[in-house]
Amino acid sequence: MTSLYTHKASNIRKTWLLFTLFFVIVIGIGWAFSRVYGSPGILYFAVIFSVLMSVISYWYSDKIVLRMTKARPVTQENARELWNVVENLAITAGLPMPKVYLIDERAPNAFATGRDPKHAVVAVTSGLLERLDRSELEGVIAHELSHIGNRDMLVSTVAVILVGFIAILSDIFLRSMFWRSAGRRRNSAGGLMLLVGIILSILAPISAMLIQLAISRKREFLADASGALLTRYPEGLASALKKIASDPTPLPGATNTNSHLWFDDPFTHGLGGRKTSPLHRLFMTHPPVEERIAALKGMKA
Repeated sequence: MTSLYTHKASNIRKTWLLFTLFFVIVIGIGWAFSRVYGSPGILYFAVIFSVLMSVISYWYSDKIVLRMTKARPVTQENARELWNVVENLAITAGLPMPKVYLIDERAPNAFATGRDPKHAVVAVTSGLLERLDRSELEGVIAHELSHIGNRDMLVSTVAVILVGFIAILSDIFLRSMFWRSAGRRRNSAGGLMLLVGIILSILAPISAMLIQLAISRKREFLADASGALLTRYPEGLASALKKIASDPTPLPGATNTNSHLWFDDPFTHGLGGRKTSPLHRLFMTHPPVEERIAALKGMKA
């Protein structure tokens, strides 16, 4: 109980840290813009933009993610088994019934989103329903409900929006710098500011990616453990992980900005008999599937 409380408090701190880093990065980009173009108005715009994006990401990030993945809401009438599994596990976990969404994709996967348990959403792909049996489906849903109960889906969902905007801003900055340098000669001071601007715009998406990676890995182990305790059947979740990781079907709705949200990394398939290289492991948004399965098999039902 104490560890769960500590984890929830940690996620609140991570959310504020994420907002703070977003402010620093965007304002840094704005400062570089304003110095290169000699216009302090650009810095003011960066400050207003960072505040506005933070508000939008908190209140509307879940809706944006659902639109990005083309998820559609379902009811008990048109998705009875899925609805019943979510409802039964939500009652067992002591959580409000989340909204249930379906994504018309053949790749088996799922995610949870929302700013708090009262505004939570569980979304699954049609491929997940087709490929998993009841116990495996329960394992995946329990994992996603654990993200809701652990209060870590807010920081993950907010990261989708903030990281995406940082990447877009840095790309705009880089393009404008190249066009500006190509269009006129610059003195040494201007050239130095151009260099600083380019360095900042390159570091910005790297910083955003590091933010994304920092919030993604440990929470998956915790959600696996919490989900297994919820169903009292770790084998179901382990079997689901094995099936999903082994499925080669691409997931078009997945992007670099939202890959950390999914139950399993949509860009890697870890059960192909190949060892994960240290370099690749560094940039994975999820722990290796083999480690997750081993941890589940080490649990007692």
